Amino acid sequence: MTMWIDELVRDLSGKKKYLEYKTRVKKLPSGYRETAKALERYLMYMGPSDDSKALTAMFSDLADLLEQSAADDVPIRSLVGDNPADFAETFLENYAGGSWIRKERTRLANAINHAIDEQTTMRP
Repeated sequence: MTMWIDELVRDLSGKKKYLEYKTRVKKLPSGYRETAKALERYLMYMGPSDDSKALTAMFSDLADLLEQSAADDVPIRSLVGDNPADFAETFLENYAGGSWIRKERTRLANAINHAIDEQTTMRP
């Protein structure tokens, strides 16, 4: 009986942390706030969607980074570089869990490796 209570509490804890992140983002200066929204959208698709703990940690760290950058007056371009997707991908490497895209990349690599192994064993 306590299993469903544990699951409910865990879900509410994650929701609370996500709402805290959203509150922190609302307090950022407008450019940093827009950057947070754009990165959040990308990270939601590419990030650890199967691990709520990693997801909430990732967003908390993102808020930390943006708050500190705003406080230090770091230009957004200096923060994310010329290719924001590269920045986001590098940022994501710090978090466990997988998105469907990560899983498909792994599946593709495994299938190609298997095909190469098959080809190698078929040669006389």
